[in-house]
Amino acid sequence: MALRILHTSDWHLGRALHEESLLDDQAWALDRLCELLRDTRPDALVVAGDVFDRAVPSAEAVSLLDDLLNRVAALGVPLLAIAGNHDSAERLSFGARLLEARGVHLRGAISRAAEPVEIPGKGFLYPVPYLDPEVVRGAEGDEELRGHAAATERVMARVRADAATRALPTVLVAHAFVQGASETPDSERPLAVGGSGCVPASSLGGFDYVALGHLHAPQEVAPRVRYSGSLLKYSFGEADHVKGVVLAEVERGATRVEIVPLGARRDVVRLSGTLEELLRRPELAPFERALVEVTLRDEGYVFDAKHRLQARFAHVLNVLREDLAGGGEGTFAARVEGAGGDDLRLFEAFFETVAGATPGPEHREVFAGALAEIARKERAA
Repeated sequence: MALRILHTSDWHLGRALHEESLLDDQAWALDRLCELLRDTRPDALVVAGDVFDRAVPSAEAVSLLDDLLNRVAALGVPLLAIAGNHDSAERLSFGARLLEARGVHLRGAISRAAEPVEIPGKGFLYPVPYLDPEVVRGAEGDEELRGHAAATERVMARVRADAATRALPTVLVAHAFVQGASETPDSERPLAVGGSGCVPASSLGGFDYVALGHLHAPQEVAPRVRYSGSLLKYSFGEADHVKGVVLAEVERGATRVEIVPLGARRDVVRLSGTLEELLRRPELAPFERALVEVTLRDEGYVFDAKHRLQARFAHVLNVLREDLAGGGEGTFAARVEGAGGDDLRLFEAFFETVAGATPGPEHREVFAGALAEIARKERAA
């Protein structure tokens, strides 16, 4: 008989998008998750890290998690949640051994990575939280241990050794950046610079299914190695993502998965066009309550654009100008690059982009005077 798990990750409870609180949106999504648990009755719910958005979460975020844990426990579905790089392992694990009596397993300590959560008669869940190389190095007492790949391999050797002794299906629950996965750059905080935080998929081998967290785009990076993606869209770079959870039926050497969308209380969308187009186009009506980023294509300066857009789209959180956003020849970004650091040419590029006209002698005179005043103050200092 298969081990059926519901795999989710990257809840980031307490997160905001451009200073817009997402707590109500997160509560809405967790309500849908509880409904799904009631309908599907999996053998376990696994949360692969980044439960909170901050190591010191807000009181509201803690309350939201407390409510969810009580609801899941009342359903009788075992829950395993691990600490991600956004979480404080110690805070997430507070009261963990007491909660285990109710089937709620919160694992932040790497020392317990090789202690699986047993689902009687079904299988074993191995909790491997985010592995900070410095923490692993200190725990191992090995000053030669460097980098995420080496730290992961050191911990995983013990986990694999235990999993090899089990006759029932084994599931690894981990939080890491696996090589070959695609990233959403403006959404996840990088684990390291230049890719040094990546770990090879082979280092997570030896299990019937690997439930990953950290990257917000749902994806399979190797056979039976999968990111569920984040609970919600947490950046405008994720506007095209379809968020949901993974329902996995795990057997020895085989896993079947179903992606189950959860929906959203408010969508996250990117719109573009002139101001008048955006205010008038009837097909944009479904986005009037969404969280919106707008790229304006108007020529010249648009006065009070954000406020005017909010007359239709209540939650316009960011407004960009297409001619300021980079691109081909003639854009502001291209002209800045071509100015070669010449202050006057930079001023001309900015003035023409914003005002839609060439600066006159009076504008150049004011600008030159401002430069002279700055130079005078720098010399005096």
